[in-house]
Amino acid sequence: MNTIIDYGQGIAAIDSGFTRPLLAAVYCIVEDGRVALVDTAASPNAPTVLAALAARGLAPAQVDWILLTHIHLDHAGAAGTLMRALPNAKLAVHPRGARHMADPSRLLAGTVAVYGEAATREKYGELLPIEAWRIVAVADDAVLKLGARSLRALDTPGHAPHHACYLDEASGHVFAGDAFGLSYRELDRGGRAFALPVTSPSQFDPEAMHRSLQRLEALQPEAVYVAHFGQLRDIPRLAGDLHRLIDSFVAATRAVVGGAAQRQQNLCAALGKLLEEEGRRQGWGLAGDALRQLLASDIDLNAQGLLGWLEHQA
Repeated sequence: MNTIIDYGQGIAAIDSGFTRPLLAAVYCIVEDGRVALVDTAASPNAPTVLAALAARGLAPAQVDWILLTHIHLDHAGAAGTLMRALPNAKLAVHPRGARHMADPSRLLAGTVAVYGEAATREKYGELLPIEAWRIVAVADDAVLKLGARSLRALDTPGHAPHHACYLDEASGHVFAGDAFGLSYRELDRGGRAFALPVTSPSQFDPEAMHRSLQRLEALQPEAVYVAHFGQLRDIPRLAGDLHRLIDSFVAATRAVVGGAAQRQQNLCAALGKLLEEEGRRQGWGLAGDALRQLLASDIDLNAQGLLGWLEHQA
């Protein structure tokens, strides 16, 4: 069964089914009968996305754009598969990511380096190349048209140097990928959402992430859509939390000691403690073992990204 969350103003989230429910959203924007998808999830999730379009009465030929926030495979892994199913679509991607969409071999190799060969194949499936003529490298402030609607690309490094967000000029809302952190619905309490930075490997840059957050804040959007997962409001409060937590993550990383494996273990423990304290202070919807289980993978990946950044600084 497809989970589709309609936010109004022609915007909906498709739950891709990647790994677990409500983990990775593919956003659907509809204007004048034309469609844009923001991110794609992984290749095995492509049938879910296509079925969700059909459930909304949208034909593959109506899709004009796939807008990638960045090329990590939980966001872009299904791009090649979907482009083969969407005959009129073009793919918009940050200039640093364009060549990896035409030839995903290095992208696959980088993912294997993090997850291993077997896990990568199981989780992300097959990566298909996209014809170069269908790829649009979107520079900062480039405007893409979807019917009468304008979608402006924003260069937003920090999570990765090839990260872009998209400002929907019709609603004033922003599609932020991982640039505005993650926000799991399981942590909500009384309709109040919470956000955590995403510092996963391998190109995290805290100062760039702060600047990108400031750029999004300056737009004063009523809503931001994060890939993990859904629509966020109360943007000034959440941005303040993200700035504070980025600094806390960096401080914990600078304090970690030991050899490589020991530092990873120690930093995971430090981040886990930090987030448990954050959860108690803010009254998250989960605590204890349930919280640790939900965030275990994110803590591990965040620690890898933070240690990679620290090593690069050294």
